[in-house]
Amino acid sequence: MVTFLAGGTGTPKLLDGAAPVFPPADTPVVANTGDDIEIAGHLVCPDLDTQLFADAGELDTETWWGIDGDTAETHAQLQEFATAADLPAGPRYLPADAQTAGRDIARWRRFSGVAEFMHIGDRDRAVHLTRTGLLDEGATLTEATATLRRALGVDRPIYPMSDDPVATIIHTPDGPQHFQAWWVAHGGEPPVERVEFRGSDRATPTDAVLNALSAPVVIGPSNPVTSLGPMLAVDGIREALAATPVVAVSPFIGDRVFSGPAGKLMAATGRKPSTAGVAATYEFADAFVLDRDDPTTLDRPTVRTDTTLDTPADSRRVAAAVERALGEVA
Repeated sequence: MVTFLAGGTGTPKLLDGAAPVFPPADTPVVANTGDDIEIAGHLVCPDLDTQLFADAGELDTETWWGIDGDTAETHAQLQEFATAADLPAGPRYLPADAQTAGRDIARWRRFSGVAEFMHIGDRDRAVHLTRTGLLDEGATLTEATATLRRALGVDRPIYPMSDDPVATIIHTPDGPQHFQAWWVAHGGEPPVERVEFRGSDRATPTDAVLNALSAPVVIGPSNPVTSLGPMLAVDGIREALAATPVVAVSPFIGDRVFSGPAGKLMAATGRKPSTAGVAATYEFADAFVLDRDDPTTLDRPTVRTDTTLDTPADSRRVAAAVERALGEVA
């Protein structure tokens, strides 16, 4: 068994064609939940859902989020209502006293559904409503995720990093913003003063997560700050990684990031926005997979390949490099 840590699109892309190397049933994924939000009363778990949809063969691989071919009539109607009623668009946070009232799993990340700022498809919404209904009935997020796996016919074990809420908050000169508001609604434009993983001091990993992390671990080419940062802030996860072989795939080629806000966020949090900065952040990693054009020299075993992940064939190539790196340390 080999466990992958997932956040954003990096690990789903890596696993997209990797089944010949890492069979899904024997390759659990532990997913970041710091990006989760409650919008219009239902809990949206972007990183869990991207992996679920990918393994179900339902993922829109043009955008790497949502369900392929999904309609969005409810989302469109919400926009029309807001426009007709002259209601301001954009992220509409619920009041501060509502952020921690009622459903514990959704605290610090609650938004009104008025002028819904995230694009949510109709079939996608059914997943969120089912998840939230299960939570309201008393299920944990881990249990609800297992139910959705069965409903979608997914063989891969997929676990949320914790059943407790952790919210990634980006502090800006305009005030704190949930990561989804900062990235989706504002395009990652507001300057970043610091990043907070709110709730991480009270969150714990589940037994399922700790068991998965007792196997060799692979960190895909995800954002080290907002995709892996929330996991590493949960007590016990960093320690588990230090006790098992870990291979990380860099999301950089030298100081050039493949995609997303990783460079900006690493610089804003005092890290070098580069492969060297990733290696310093992952001090527990035993080996790395780097792009063959990456000039970085590390003090740990390194396997080089073309780390582009545009096609299933790319995924198989990078997965084979990961397997070689695991052979160096496992």
